[in-house]
Amino acid sequence: MADRFDCDNCKESLYGRKYIQSDESPYCIPCYDNLFSNTCDECKELIGHDARELFYEDRHYHEHCFRCVRCDRSLADEPFTSQDDALLCNDCYCNEFSSKCVACDKIVMPGTRKLEYAGSTWHEGCFICHSCEQPIGSKSFIPDKDEHYCVACYEDKFAPRCTRCKKTLAKGGVTYRDEPWHKECFVCTNCKTQLAGQHFTSRDDSPYCLKCFGNLYAKKCEACTKPITGFGGGKYISFEDRQWHQPCFTCSECSVSLVGAGFFPNGDRILCRECNINSNL
Repeated sequence: MADRFDCDNCKESLYGRKYIQSDESPYCIPCYDNLFSNTCDECKELIGHDARELFYEDRHYHEHCFRCVRCDRSLADEPFTSQDDALLCNDCYCNEFSSKCVACDKIVMPGTRKLEYAGSTWHEGCFICHSCEQPIGSKSFIPDKDEHYCVACYEDKFAPRCTRCKKTLAKGGVTYRDEPWHKECFVCTNCKTQLAGQHFTSRDDSPYCLKCFGNLYAKKCEACTKPITGFGGGKYISFEDRQWHQPCFTCSECSVSLVGAGFFPNGDRILCRECNINSNL
C-alpha cells in the first residue's frame, strides 16, 4: 500500500493535485490561500497565491485594486502619494493639495525647488527681479508692493544718490540742505576733513569745518590776531571796525578787563578810565 500524501490542513489526498509546500508541510491550493494569503485592503477579498500582490505601509492590495481614489488610475507602476490613508496619483495630489506658482499659474510639483514669501509660492526659476528679470534664487531681495527687486536693481531704481559722487546710498549717510551725502563725501570744502558728527558752518552753500571757516572768512581779534567765529558760545566785542575776543578786550596799558566797563580809544590802543587819565597828565 502506497504512503499517504495529504494536505496538512484538510487531510485530503494531494495525489494528482496542485499543492504548495510551506514550512515543510504540503497544502492544497484552497487551504493554502485560506491559511496564508493576505486580505486586500480595498476589496477585502483574499489575494490568491497566483495573483500579483502589492503592499504599502502594511496594507496589501490586488494589483487591480491598487488605484487612485480620485481618477481610478492604476498605481501599480506609477508614482503616488498617500493622503489621510487614501492613495492618490501625483496628478490628482498636485491638483488637490499642491500650491500653484503665482507667476506662471502652474502647479509646483512635490520635490521641486520653490520659494515661498508672504503666503505665495513660486517655482525657483519664476521668482525673478522685476527690473533685470534675472532669477533671485536664494539671494537677498527687496519687496515693493507686489514687485520684488534684487538689491542692486532696487538701489539703482529707488535709493537716494549722494550729492557729491552721485552713487547710491545703500544705508546711513547724512543730510545737508535736504540733500543726501555719503558720510565720507560730506567734507570741508577747504581741508576735506569729514564733517559727519562734527560742528561745521557754511558759506555760499558750501560746508566748512570751524577751523577753516575761521581762517578763511572770520575777522581777526585786534589783540591776539586769531579768528573770531562766535561758535561754541564764544562772545566778542566790536567797536567801530575792530573786534576782540571777550577775554582779549583789556586795557592796553594795565591789562584790566574792559568788558562791561567804560574805555577810551587812544590811537590803536584802548585804555581803562584810570590809565586814560594818567596818559593825559
